[in-house]
Amino acid sequence: MNAGPALAFATLAIAVIGAALALALALATGALHTGSSTVKSTTVTEVQTQPVNVSPAATEGWAPIYARTDPGLVDITVQATTTVNTPFGPQEERETDLGSGMVINGRGDILTAAHVVAGASSISVAFENGVTRGAKVLGADDSSDVAVLRVSPAGLDLHPVSLGSDRSLAVGDPVGVIGDPLGFDRSLSTGVVSALDRTIEAPDGFTIAHAIQTDAALNPGNSGGPVLNTHGEVIGISDQIATGTDQFGRSSSVTSTGVGFAVPIDLATAELTKLERGERVSHAYLGVETSTSETTSQPGALIQEVKSGTPAAKAGLRKGDVIVVFDGVAITNADDLIDALAATRAGAKATITVQRDSKRLTFTVTLATQPEQSPSG
Repeated sequence: MNAGPALAFATLAIAVIGAALALALALATGALHTGSSTVKSTTVTEVQTQPVNVSPAATEGWAPIYARTDPGLVDITVQATTTVNTPFGPQEERETDLGSGMVINGRGDILTAAHVVAGASSISVAFENGVTRGAKVLGADDSSDVAVLRVSPAGLDLHPVSLGSDRSLAVGDPVGVIGDPLGFDRSLSTGVVSALDRTIEAPDGFTIAHAIQTDAALNPGNSGGPVLNTHGEVIGISDQIATGTDQFGRSSSVTSTGVGFAVPIDLATAELTKLERGERVSHAYLGVETSTSETTSQPGALIQEVKSGTPAAKAGLRKGDVIVVFDGVAITNADDLIDALAATRAGAKATITVQRDSKRLTFTVTLATQPEQSPSG
């Protein structure tokens, strides 16, 4: 829907064809405000002070946060077998993908990225103490790139991580990332929130809204691991790396570029109940491809294409219309429309106001359920 830098999912893949072993990187891709005032007085009085909520990282560094969080993290190994055509005929290709995850309750549920376990024939997770268990996928949502796995909790001393909220994040907030970058298990990197409300591409070709951008080092193998705030709470799930391109249009890097993205934890927690039950998570679908209108006199989401048979087509929206209002929310660019759709349930009716040439028109649209794969993906 939007033009942007190339993205790579932060998953490490090891491909094996026959007896050949090759290492490959799998592409898939708040602030404390204090103030002071001057008080003039002729008497000395006792002042009762309130304790200041200072984060452990501010006073002790990241070491205690790492020590407290690491027992709740797991290393994920995924086995998959596919058949590929070669000059010597069809051959089986065995691939091992490596990712990260985190224990979220005492039932043995593990939160990770959906692309880490996509196409898995078997999944194993390793805990801090070296114990390894087989895992199964309870539920996965390719539209948000979130998955929940389960291992048998019998005999395990589980240490669930603390899930926080990304609602109060601000640009510049310090964050820490723990995962298995390039196979170096349980590595810590730190940085800051570089930007908020980014949009990134999901595994199904649609768009994930409100992604968190960070300069904390993300590399293949970090996918599915936690992004932590200074209280040790999970505020995001490590997901993708901006790779960029060279002068020939080739991907210049699939390792840390200082521009990494995380799925916001509030998006993940909103889906947890359904994913743990194995239910499909539905998303609202309009059926348009848009870009940001370049006309300064009429900002909005410019419709580049209307998919046949979709809610947009049935309502009468056309290519060239500029969406300026979606259900009472002003739309000034394509990302605004993505955000508005993400906040709307499938099956809901929405009013959409567009600028068409010199006319402003309003349509009522009944939103559908997003298909499993983007028609353009």
